Amino acid sequence: MEKSEIPRLELSAFAQNSYQVPFLNVQHYPIDGDHFVIKNRDDYPVNDYISPNRRQFYKIFHMTSGTGILTVGLHQYHMSAGDIGFLHPDEIMSWQTTSKETGGHFCLINPKYFELDAGHVLQLFKQFPYFKANKAVIQLNESQSSKINHYFELMLQENEGDNEDKKQAILLHLQMLLLEAQRVEKILPNVNVSEGYNYLYSFLNLLESSFQVRDPNSALQIKTASEFADQLNVHPNYLNRIVKERTGKTLREHIQERLIYEAKSLLFQTDWTISTIGYALGFSGPASFSSFFQKKERVSPSIYRKSGLLQPNI
Repeated sequence: MEKSEIPRLELSAFAQNSYQVPFLNVQHYPIDGDHFVIKNRDDYPVNDYISPNRRQFYKIFHMTSGTGILTVGLHQYHMSAGDIGFLHPDEIMSWQTTSKETGGHFCLINPKYFELDAGHVLQLFKQFPYFKANKAVIQLNESQSSKINHYFELMLQENEGDNEDKKQAILLHLQMLLLEAQRVEKILPNVNVSEGYNYLYSFLNLLESSFQVRDPNSALQIKTASEFADQLNVHPNYLNRIVKERTGKTLREHIQERLIYEAKSLLFQTDWTISTIGYALGFSGPASFSSFFQKKERVSPSIYRKSGLLQPNI
């Protein structure tokens, strides 16, 4: 396949792309996170980051102060106080803070939270019109924002309490929050992302699609950096520069990091043997897999699994 030429930019465009690009920390979400998490941004300040792999939960966050740029898929939103965002588990997203203040709340909801006694709420989430990349942010007026903030406060209080029926209370407040948001119907306009972010997103999307390990009898075919560039019809050096410029990591580092993340996930979430996991991840044998894991994590796969060396909940 012929690769496209490395783009040549005018000096002003080069300066804008090269010196004003937000640096996004790569944030892999926790493998062992709680099924429901709600926090106040006063306790968890917002960091600039990109979520390179699809998450296991829905995310809802409401801003009471500050500004920032949310990118969901290839849609970008300039958010401010009063806006509320809805993120679907399948979307790659990023956040860039553009102010010192970052007030508000966020909650993370794993679909498993709805199992057994709340299947109707899960269906509500699946049908909710704003868990879509092109409709992900709603603008609220002062009164509407106050109501939404109240529901977040009620859920936070219930979650931190010890009432036996707190889950039922949380689910009721959560449904009221969705209802209030749906009544607004004022979607924040979005803009298309830059060419550089487009390449970053496309690479991460391809990377994620390459790591769909569902069958222990089928081995992954790990692609090289050049192969990913070929798929995007771009020169590997240019793609590598764009990705490293925006995340601080090379294509190869992203590939290896995603491989480690998948290894941890399989060690934690399955009862597959170390040998089976190594084979499923494309290694020639358990020795090569263990050597790779040990080099990256300073501990063997078996010890990692036994000791529960997992990530924090947030």
